[in-house]
Amino acid sequence: MNVSSAMRQFARWHIWLGWLVGFPILMWTITGLVMVARPIETVRGTALHAKAAAIDPAGLVWPRLTARIQDARLVRQPEGPVWIVTEQGGGRYRYSATDGAAVPPVIETEARLIAGSAYTGIGTIETARYHPADEAPLDLRQNLNAWQVHFSDGTNVYIDDSTGEVLAFRTRWWRVYDVMWGLHIMDLQTREDTSHPILIAFAALAAVGSLIGCILLFRRRKARVTG
Repeated sequence: MNVSSAMRQFARWHIWLGWLVGFPILMWTITGLVMVARPIETVRGTALHAKAAAIDPAGLVWPRLTARIQDARLVRQPEGPVWIVTEQGGGRYRYSATDGAAVPPVIETEARLIAGSAYTGIGTIETARYHPADEAPLDLRQNLNAWQVHFSDGTNVYIDDSTGEVLAFRTRWWRVYDVMWGLHIMDLQTREDTSHPILIAFAALAAVGSLIGCILLFRRRKARVTG
């Protein structure tokens, strides 16, 4: 096969590859553009997060625990400071830092208080819904029993049912970003798998098509210069 025939064969491959990977390339470009359209701080709602309040160490009480623990943190919650304790078996609980008593799971009124104290935006609370771990919303990204507190500006604040911790802030733009990310990596189900066969195959085909295009462009430019 001479050079001219090889170039014609490359051109045919380039056309077919263009048809095959044209849509994924367009989708990657559009989704990438949407994802960079706003600063990541805006997507994450960084400005909506309240700063953690300082805790006066006077009078703090350590709870009486029987199980071995892996971690303990002191945090302030609307009803006072609490210890967030992670036991060796993985269970996580909270205890009052003023009397050491175990604090019961979060109820709706407390979920609203915690979310309201953690949020500094101009929206107002519209709903508070409990989600068991096996029905956790996709944007939470954790299989935990949690409260979803929804604000009028579209922000969702997720509260851990056992510890009262703020698990996540999800702005309206974060959810748009999340859909674009799922399309970008071709995984709309979990939006986390960045190394699956479909994505790898299309990326490889796009790379081959681009390489062939560069070869054809180089040969055509060389032909013009020679002519």
